[in-house]
Amino acid sequence: MKKVVDEITKEQLIADFRTVVADAEALLKATANQGGEEVAAVRAKAEESLRVVKSWIADEQVELLVKTKEAAKATDAYVHENPWKAVGVAAGIGLVIGLLSGRR
Repeated sequence: MKKVVDEITKEQLIADFRTVVADAEALLKATANQGGEEVAAVRAKAEESLRVVKSWIADEQVELLVKTKEAAKATDAYVHENPWKAVGVAAGIGLVIGLLSGRR
């Protein structure tokens, strides 16, 4: 269960980083006409940081995709080895969802 939560958290983190990167790129484009050596130095540093973060996001996304595929394969193998357990678990989850949605 913790691993699933970690994967969801990592997915959300990657999505949040993408938003930050997009916002930072928009800010850099908006300040492109601003002059001065200090602004140019800060812009160059920000562009380098964005490049590093984009690379990290791409690497993490690939790793997350690989882990997701492995989890799907493991789940598929388990269901094929234990079909009645899988049916029982699915029925139990369906019952719980039905009971919870019936309360509303």
